Amino acid sequence: MIQSMTGFGAKEAESKDFGKISIELRSTNHKFLEIVFHLPDGFLSMEDKIKKQIESKIKRGRVICAINISGGRSSNLFINKGLLKKYLSSLKNIKSEFGIQGDITLATLIHLPGILSLEENKIPRANIWPQLKILVDAATEELSKTRKKEGKTLRGHLAKRAEALKLGLDSIKLRFKRAVKEKIEKLNTDEERAGFLKDADISEEVERLAFHIKNFKDKISQNGPIGKELDFVAQEMQREANTMAAKSFDVGVSAMVVQIKSQVEKIREQVQNIE
Repeated sequence: MIQSMTGFGAKEAESKDFGKISIELRSTNHKFLEIVFHLPDGFLSMEDKIKKQIESKIKRGRVICAINISGGRSSNLFINKGLLKKYLSSLKNIKSEFGIQGDITLATLIHLPGILSLEENKIPRANIWPQLKILVDAATEELSKTRKKEGKTLRGHLAKRAEALKLGLDSIKLRFKRAVKEKIEKLNTDEERAGFLKDADISEEVERLAFHIKNFKDKISQNGPIGKELDFVAQEMQREANTMAAKSFDVGVSAMVVQIKSQVEKIREQVQNIE
């Protein structure tokens, strides 16, 4: 089944040590696979691991990977008792030496430099990887599903356009055959007829375009990354249509070729969004 390059996937879970872990993946069109990361501080070393997990399911597109971690174990309050004793001893000596009145209060002590501080729970970042890997896999799978869902819709549109191309080409064949017969009947010599057919015959272009249309219809039923192949086939269809337009001598055929070219242009626009 073909995949679109546009999609979204998200997952989240609670971790005892790290709090809530959430991951979002968004993908858009791109010629190749490009992964852009928005990670919390301290998680830069995990980019390669996360990238490999995403690459296992996604082959083309620009993927934005955003990971957020909130909550977790709170920091502990740390009281520097050793420093507090030194402060108290020094303050008592000062009071005694200089005859200073008044009590030494708790409010005074806690505002002294170095008495109170927050001690962070330093849990190794590597410990989060097993749970993060599960979330990355799940979000990537969800992203892949949304891309496949849109790809299925795209395939339906492309199949209709390919069928319209085939019907249009069949009409061109009939019109061209009749137009050639009418034109040849008006020419007087074999030399004139031979020259006319040499310059105006589009039979080869018609056959090549028919082959490309069939090839295109076959490919959109295949699995895997085929966006680049479809774009190449569409380019070849456009090339044949352009040659037919340049060689056409009949107004009716020219009008039909314009419709063919319009369909091919729409096909080329749509295949740009296929992986």
